[in-house]
Order: sequence, then structure tokens, then C-alpha cells
Amino acid sequence: MILIRAIIRPDKKDEVLAALSAAGFNAVTVVDVVGRGKQKGIKIGGVVYDEIPKSLLLMAVRAEYKQEIVKVIMEAAKTGEKGAYGDGKIFVSPVSEVYTVSSGMKEL
Repeated sequence: MILIRAIIRPDKKDEVLAALSAAGFNAVTVVDVVGRGKQKGIKIGGVVYDEIPKSLLLMAVRAEYKQEIVKVIMEAAKTGEKGAYGDGKIFVSPVSEVYTVSSGMKEL
């Protein structure tokens, strides 16, 4: 299994979730977070906002679905034709063990 973590614009959250669901991937954990990327925040007038709202999507899935899920997220999260700074990042990590809390069973 793998863990896909996608940090996206909060205004794209519903669009990304709908695209994932349409592709058959319904199991997603969503967390509202704040942070900043390479742009070091946003300056509006004389005020610098360095904690920008984002949405964090977490998905533990079989590795065979990685490419499809990453493609769906990238297409749905992109702003406009070419994208823009702040559209987000996707991180993929291996998962060594998964347990179901209710049954105590280890999943494969």
C-alpha cells in the first residue's frame, strides 16, 4: 500500500473530491491546514500573509492505483490551463502496515 498526501487550494477541494469519486476512489480523509510554499506567503499592501489556507487530502491505497489517483488529483487541482503557483503538491510514500481498528485485523 501507499499513502498519497495532496496539499491543494481549499477552493479546489470539492472539485478534486468529486473527480476522485467519479474515478471510483471514495475513501479520502480531508484536513484543513495552513502553510506556505516557495512563494513565502502573499503580500497584500503592507501586510504579509505567511499562513495560507490549504486542504490536505490523505488516501491509503494499493500501489497499483497510484498513477490514476495522482493524475485525477493533478487535473482537478490545477488552476487554469497551465496551473499557477500555490496549486499544491502531491506526496507518495510507502505504507508498511495497516490495521482495521474495529476488527484488529492487519490488512495486506
